[in-house]
Amino acid sequence: MHTCANRAGEMSVAGNKGKGSRVSIKDVARAAGVSHSTVSRALRNSPLVNAETAAHIRRIAEEMGYIPNIVAQSLVTQRTYTVGLVVTTISDPFIDQIVEGIEDLATREGYSVFLSSSHADPGREIAVVEAFHRRRVDGVIVLASRVGSMYTERLQELGVPIVLINNQADGAYLYSVSADDLSGARQAVRHLVDLGHTCIGYVGCHFRPPSNRRRLEGYRQELARAGLPYESDLVVHPKTFSDVENGRLALDALLNAGATAAFCYNDRMAIGLMAEARHRGIRVPEDLSIVGFDDIEASSYVFPSLTTVKQPRFEMGMRAMQMLLDLLAGQEVDDDLMPCELVVRESTAPPRKESLWQTCAK
Repeated sequence: MHTCANRAGEMSVAGNKGKGSRVSIKDVARAAGVSHSTVSRALRNSPLVNAETAAHIRRIAEEMGYIPNIVAQSLVTQRTYTVGLVVTTISDPFIDQIVEGIEDLATREGYSVFLSSSHADPGREIAVVEAFHRRRVDGVIVLASRVGSMYTERLQELGVPIVLINNQADGAYLYSVSADDLSGARQAVRHLVDLGHTCIGYVGCHFRPPSNRRRLEGYRQELARAGLPYESDLVVHPKTFSDVENGRLALDALLNAGATAAFCYNDRMAIGLMAEARHRGIRVPEDLSIVGFDDIEASSYVFPSLTTVKQPRFEMGMRAMQMLLDLLAGQEVDDDLMPCELVVRESTAPPRKESLWQTCAK
């Protein structure tokens, strides 16, 4: 057993022995004046080696230029110290801070993150998860998952922790981190109500049903709180799969319904709506106030800058990674619903006394 463990714990790299040569853990042992099993334990931070000796061994290893042989170590620890991350597409501006949050904590804990895109295809998403499993990653994080409940059993069979961020599936998953869509939507609509708007539209997303349903419900609840009727002609769900294009396409329906303000499912829809309004000579916010959701980087640079609901994306990434670490440590975890925050910028203002559009039905 000792022989196998020591071989598995060996480290090798082209070091100070000469060009192209490899240095084994036994070379470190000879330089440190200890057994190679002691070196193996010290480099794995084993409590069986006292702190002074371990520090001495690590210092010598560093001077000789060693790095761990991860494949060999994994045979001993049964860990690869890798995490698989599935995203919809790397071009999505929403994911950058989430990925940063995941990588920030993962790096500090000695983990590497492998990223792959699903392109909103449930079949490809589950295939990516299974590919990560074949590569023996220690856990998987899936961002904006659209894996249906039909895959729940298969996911559980993979045998590694899987944490979902902003899960788009209808089925129940044990481990998830999500933004509070309902509260965020209510904050957005309340802001518009407080400004004096009574004809407020909602531009929704037909291809992200669960989160769209929650944001639409927040819109509905806040209208009810303000004593305003829910008007179906003020709720628009354009049918393309481009957020920006859906925002553009929503303008006619909003104007026909007499909207003086609109809450959009996300910032890209809001930006598309703003662009189409500008093209038509409709001023934002003088003629139409617009609120987005997410607070992507572009929202502070468009003109006018976009009022939006900020998701704590960096914190969500860190929380998902911490949840995965806790699961790997055998700890109990709970789903986490994280608060959103309204960010008021220049795209919202009180309605004009004389609207350009027809009076909203009362």
